[in-house]
Amino acid sequence: MTLTEAVPIETAHEDMIHEAQLDYYGKRLATCSSDRTVKIFDVVDGEPLKSSGHTLKGHTGPVWQVAWAHPKFGNILASCSYDGKVFIWGDQSKGTVGGGWTRVKEHTLHSASVNSVSWAPHELGALLACASSDGKLSVLTFKDDGQWGADIFNGHAIGCNSVSWAPAIQPGSLIHPQHPATQPVVPVKRFASAGCDNLVRIWGYSEDTQSWVEEETLDGHTDWVRDVAWASSIGLPKSYIATASQDKTVLIWTKDSSTSPWVKTTLEPSTAYGASSAAAAGKFPDVVWRVSWSLAGNILAVSCGDGKVTLWKENLRCMWECVSDMSS
Repeated sequence: MTLTEAVPIETAHEDMIHEAQLDYYGKRLATCSSDRTVKIFDVVDGEPLKSSGHTLKGHTGPVWQVAWAHPKFGNILASCSYDGKVFIWGDQSKGTVGGGWTRVKEHTLHSASVNSVSWAPHELGALLACASSDGKLSVLTFKDDGQWGADIFNGHAIGCNSVSWAPAIQPGSLIHPQHPATQPVVPVKRFASAGCDNLVRIWGYSEDTQSWVEEETLDGHTDWVRDVAWASSIGLPKSYIATASQDKTVLIWTKDSSTSPWVKTTLEPSTAYGASSAAAAGKFPDVVWRVSWSLAGNILAVSCGDGKVTLWKENLRCMWECVSDMSS
């Protein structure tokens, strides 16, 4: 697998950059930093326009993550920070270059750093999940009347590090399509969270009790789980979740059907780094901070503390192999 040459981007941030996210169309790039700002750039032919930089200020601590909402909800960006707040930003510019970004919502229910934000699949509506160091998870809901609702509940002891939504498409729906005469299947609201209790928890929304309920717990790491990523789906029966941990491992959790248990597989970094550089079987050289799936859900990017990003793919023998790597 070959990669195009990396293009360096001058963001003018004054401190460490924690996240860079392209919007749905790849036309805008949002970055966030320890300098307490969010910056947005227009992207043309794969390169950001320096003249288009727009700086969003308001956070009073390092900004850890940004997340774009689906364009059906407008030009909406969420950001979360060490200051315990989540801001929802909206572009009021009506298409002018640079944009007129304003803060349209401030979520202040958490009492400690908010470490992760993630928008739900657009089929579920405008829902934003948040994970905080106060041990709580929250879900913001944008309602039809223009108001925001918020559910907040205990997630992980010590703190929550990451959240990732399950695909709205039901597993197996491609192979077993729904009969036209039957009632349409309502997408289930479900997401995974990663915590400082070394666990990943899966939460589902109960329409009966109008609350979030813990459905399953994935126990496989021996230290803080830094990130969790649920792979997108085209309707095949198998579900995939990737988790990255302070214990220097990456686990791939697979579920063959809705009634099957989750089965874990450990990525073997020696195939990417060479047998001599891997500290031990299944261990990366450093803490693994982030995992991210491709849009098709078949390639996994793993970001390690040694500055290296590796790409992984499942082969026909159901084994995961490194297909490419990039060094910063």
